[in-house]
Amino acid sequence: AVFWMWITAFLGASSAFIESTLGQIFKRVENNEYRGGPAYYIEYGIGGKFGKIYGIIFAIVTIISVGLLLPGVQSNAIASSMHNAIHVPQWLMGGIVVVILGLIIFGGVRSIANVATAVVPFMAIIYILMAVIIICINIQEVPALFALIFKSAFGLQSAFGGIVGAMIEIGVKRGLYSNEAGQGTGPHAAAAAEVSHPSKQGLVQAFSVYIDTLFVCTATALIILISGTYNVTDGTVNANGTPHLIKDGGIYVENATGKDYSGTAMYAQAGIDKAFHGSGYQFDPTFSGVGSYFIAFALFFFAFTTILSYYYITETNVAYLTRNQNNQVSSIFINIARVIILFATFYGAVKTADVAWAFGDLGVGLMAWLNIIAIWILHKPAVNALKDYEIQKKRLGNGYNAVYQPDPNKLPNAVFWLKTYPERLKQARAKK
Repeated sequence: AVFWMWITAFLGASSAFIESTLGQIFKRVENNEYRGGPAYYIEYGIGGKFGKIYGIIFAIVTIISVGLLLPGVQSNAIASSMHNAIHVPQWLMGGIVVVILGLIIFGGVRSIANVATAVVPFMAIIYILMAVIIICINIQEVPALFALIFKSAFGLQSAFGGIVGAMIEIGVKRGLYSNEAGQGTGPHAAAAAEVSHPSKQGLVQAFSVYIDTLFVCTATALIILISGTYNVTDGTVNANGTPHLIKDGGIYVENATGKDYSGTAMYAQAGIDKAFHGSGYQFDPTFSGVGSYFIAFALFFFAFTTILSYYYITETNVAYLTRNQNNQVSSIFINIARVIILFATFYGAVKTADVAWAFGDLGVGLMAWLNIIAIWILHKPAVNALKDYEIQKKRLGNGYNAVYQPDPNKLPNAVFWLKTYPERLKQARAKK
């Protein structure tokens, strides 16, 4: 599945560029905040009655998917990792997450941005450093692990012969989770960015796909494989209750050193524990169980900030659907959305990982199909924007900002770039 996750990254970078650039081109300023995303570029890009209906359908599907179906995947990861590390009951951890989330989301979109800005860089740096350390400690195993990844992807081992299709499916699914390319969630954040040219944000989003999947997810995969606790089972059970294992290299994770590593997000823990306690690298007993604590800590911040982004996306689409209503009506629906996402977060925390992932996969699939069709229809404005950006950069050189000036005859609904942004440029120049 790792190999097919890589393939998804290469293909997904282009869709990430298109959707994020479109999000910038057709964004709007509503209540002094940037609002954009698939619903906006579908309505204003496609245009007409079809575009408006399509946009409304996407907004409704997004609210259901991101507000109800997807938060449980993240809260389940938090609850299960905390339960494994410090034995906190999953229902209690779910309640704690809901309380913290409620305090933040009722503070408004700006508070969400502030929290995410402070936490995300910190958690990413710590996680990446830890991953690099573990891989360096076990560097002698890495070549064989890459060989295993390629063999598994193409079914070169008999144990994998019947599940190549399943590996492709899993790789694509998890690749989409890792980088969100083509899913339709990325353009919401992309539209909120302050840039002088839509292609700038599109290129940033495309690059982030490579960072997320090819770097961070590959590092995580290597940690899992380094653990040596992965095995293929044929579904039968041994006398002691454990699955009968066919061959190393698959989907069942069992104890290597007396600890249970089964369950969501516990696979990487096995790799961390081995890195610090195995292969001749023995740390002080004080560091015993470092894997479980680190994974629990890292997952909390990764997953919690993801839930925050889900709320922002949900609110953006509620705002889209109610933008022609008065503020009171809009506030009522936004508060309903807040309650729903809090419920979904708690529900996912107390359910099994299988249930949480089933809901999550459904949500991703619903959004991805609608969005990929839309960006296929609307890809030309994004491609033309990239050409314009490249021409300007060649003409102006480094150190100068390319400024987007769309043709009003071709893109009459790119209101921000036709009216709002030029006015802001004039005001900025007047102050100078």
